[in-house]
Amino acid sequence: MNNPVPRVAAIHDLSGFGRASLTVIIPILSNMGVQVCPVPTAVLSTHTGGFENYKFIDLTEHLEDYIEHWFKLGIEFNSIYSGFLGSITQIDIVSDFIEKFRAEEQLVVVDPVMGDDGRTYDTFGEDMIRRMRELIARADMITPNLTEAAFLLDENYHLDIKEDEIKDWLIRLSDKGPDTVIITSVPEMNRKKTAVVAFNREDKRFWKVNCDYIPTDFPGTGDAFASVVVGSMLRGDSLPIALDRGVQFISTAIRATYGYKYPEREGIMVERVLDNLNSPVLSSSYEIF
Repeated sequence: MNNPVPRVAAIHDLSGFGRASLTVIIPILSNMGVQVCPVPTAVLSTHTGGFENYKFIDLTEHLEDYIEHWFKLGIEFNSIYSGFLGSITQIDIVSDFIEKFRAEEQLVVVDPVMGDDGRTYDTFGEDMIRRMRELIARADMITPNLTEAAFLLDENYHLDIKEDEIKDWLIRLSDKGPDTVIITSVPEMNRKKTAVVAFNREDKRFWKVNCDYIPTDFPGTGDAFASVVVGSMLRGDSLPIALDRGVQFISTAIRATYGYKYPEREGIMVERVLDNLNSPVLSSSYEIF
């Protein structure tokens, strides 16, 4: 694929206010030298984390015509990257999108957004979880948090997960289809730290990047982290360096935001730290475990 600028089809919702989904994905990937081609699954006046009475416009009925136009134009993508999907129909549409636009040397990333803290989001039931298990089989890389990893494997969510168990989860998720599995929000050291862990089936290596726990909860950090990893991989970084970049960016953004008296629901101040995305990796904190 000879695109002079790497091109990503980003299949996510768009919130007018609050930094999440496409409003963080587009600036992050653009800043990393990647062209973002949005496929908006819904338009919301705000994201759903901490806001009430928001306006929600479901775009499901328009997606197939939208995508068919791209297909007729012969547009090629270096990556297909999906996030929150609001219905089984949207999961089917993403699956069909991958089938239509699949190409060699393409990175297909599914962020299986379903819940957090051991609970599913309101729109997710057993049927949605089952279909998400089918969708990840089409991905090269998936980026669930610990809760979502448990749902995908039909395991019990618990915070005292041990190293051998998380390795087993990574391998089992990879056995479902994706070559690379990244699990975020893994507790470490009596919850004083959290970790991102990963497994790459090609070389059968496990990776871990620790980060200090900061007692706050900003929405959109998962979208931002996955976007940095996608951008990093597209410009040729190795998996552990991509993990490093993602963790360092999110940690810096949280620290830059946390120091202000600032509503958490508005998300991390990505605008203050975007320049960091193009800094060289001066020190790497990843571990082989």
